[in-house]
Amino acid sequence: SQQCFMEARHCLAAANVIFSQAGQVPSAEDNEAEQDQQDLRQRKAEIARCWIKYCLNLLQSARKLLEDNIGELDLDRQLELKAQRKKEEDEKENGRKKAVLFVTSDICDSVLAMEEKVSCVYPLDFQEAREIFLVGQNYVQEAKEFFQVDGYVTDHIEIVQDHSALFKVLAFFEEDYERRCKMHKRRVDMLEPLYADLNPQYYLLISRQLQFELADTYYEMMDLKVAIGNRLEELDSHTIKKINLLAQLAIKYYELFLDSLRNPDKVFPEELEEDVLRPAMVAKFHIARLYGKLITSDGKKQLENMQTSLEYYTFLVDYCEKYPDAVRAVETELELSKEMVGLLPTRMERLRAKLCAFI
Repeated sequence: SQQCFMEARHCLAAANVIFSQAGQVPSAEDNEAEQDQQDLRQRKAEIARCWIKYCLNLLQSARKLLEDNIGELDLDRQLELKAQRKKEEDEKENGRKKAVLFVTSDICDSVLAMEEKVSCVYPLDFQEAREIFLVGQNYVQEAKEFFQVDGYVTDHIEIVQDHSALFKVLAFFEEDYERRCKMHKRRVDMLEPLYADLNPQYYLLISRQLQFELADTYYEMMDLKVAIGNRLEELDSHTIKKINLLAQLAIKYYELFLDSLRNPDKVFPEELEEDVLRPAMVAKFHIARLYGKLITSDGKKQLENMQTSLEYYTFLVDYCEKYPDAVRAVETELELSKEMVGLLPTRMERLRAKLCAFI
């Protein structure tokens, strides 16, 4: 459905203008002035956080419009949307602007000037997406000035997570795999130090979010490196090492996430809570796939990886057979897992026969 991004931008621009005027009003008492300044700094940071969400939602909504069935940029759809956009947006924006403008001309001019700094229409290519991303990133820095990790741990981490999400959605618009990989590396660089300093005993939910996001980011980077490697005539040792390292790091963080679900006796729950069901199943599925992506010339090691992969796929299939209500949460992953549970034993037998022939 069409989101009202123009109205949202107008309200945020108005908030910026009104806030800037409020900040110029002097307070009668010094102690009141100090408290007022603190309050103003917080309100400024809160408005910045709203702008971050605006930019993020605009980019994510555009992605939903443009992605194909495997989550990549649909070039035909992109051309189609570009062709129909200009006339529609011009007519719509001119009509709606008249309805929402403030009466005071000075304020009106200031609000319009603020609005001109960021688009309210869906970005359809990398350049348009980057402009929105940069606005969002500027507001990330502004919000972090007040919501620092000392004193505002949860707020600070949420802002960094939004910054990571901005990079993630910008990467969707980037066609070059190497540059896309570097954007995901930026996400890792901002999230890993936060996770390392976090005590999961006090911040379990945030800790799990970071574990899963780091795992997903490494997983995405590994997929990109595999795609880059597939373009080469032959995989070089550097690319192989990189693919294996990224796969192992993704496995590490998925396992940390799954371990966080265990009880104090380190036992994995027989039945998963609804809020962690899909993430846990996706983690199991991705680990299975990651073991299948590890590259080794050692036949025995390859066999071990295939066996581990099979165990994770089997877990997903068995769990859904035992708890049929779980199926709707992981339909695609379950279908692929069933396929792999059928294929892997045959592949393993072939590899065993091949290894025996060399003995």
